[in-house]
Amino acid sequence: MQWNQQALVASSQPLWVQIAERLRHEIEFGGFKQGDLLPSEAALNEAFGVSRTTARSALDKLEQEGLISRRAGKGSVVLPPQVIQPLSQMSSFAEDMRRRGFTASYKTLSARMVTPPAEVAAALQLVENEKAYAISRLLNADGQPMALVYSWLKPGLFDQHAPPSIANLDRESLYAWLEQHCNCRIAGAQETIGAALANAELARRLKVAKGSASLVARRLSHDEQKQPVEYAVVHYRADRYSFAIELVRS
Repeated sequence: MQWNQQALVASSQPLWVQIAERLRHEIEFGGFKQGDLLPSEAALNEAFGVSRTTARSALDKLEQEGLISRRAGKGSVVLPPQVIQPLSQMSSFAEDMRRRGFTASYKTLSARMVTPPAEVAAALQLVENEKAYAISRLLNADGQPMALVYSWLKPGLFDQHAPPSIANLDRESLYAWLEQHCNCRIAGAQETIGAALANAELARRLKVAKGSASLVARRLSHDEQKQPVEYAVVHYRADRYSFAIELVRS
């Protein structure tokens, strides 16, 4: 990469946009790898002959795109590539990570029968005071936290088989376990996605700063007979996960 003012061209693009594009190119093509430090604002200022404000705007843009993390005293660190999940495609977390070349792993925080919140009971079509099997666990990609999941399973799944233990859930995909042990295949789901800020607990679990952006998915999964099976609330790290949808104009 050419690190001088001559590298910037006369165009309608602001200087900070040009600098951001050059840094983005270096990240995408391996000039800067995961965990590398980008040049500081002062270094960019000196190399390109621009103001600190211009250099800061370029780095701000890369941070907004989820390419870098900026922390006081540590500089701008290149992040792992984001996982992009097509909204029209449903798969387990393990399947999703495998397709992208990551290794999925799980850390189960709890798994027990509980009286679920009213919205969960309604979604799963439970009768009054009927319990559900509640699971909370971290989903990791290559050992790094990607999401925190709270899920509730309909108790009728376990008429012939005990619910999955924490040891089971730490080893394998929940969907794979249900298919193997309960003869229940998750065939589809209805999902809504919104934005939220990480509270102290979520920030600690996902290893992000309190107040960081997160994506929150609420999903009701059903089996091949369209019967509700699982209600889940998934908190994704917004710097590691994004969703894509293809739109068709009618």
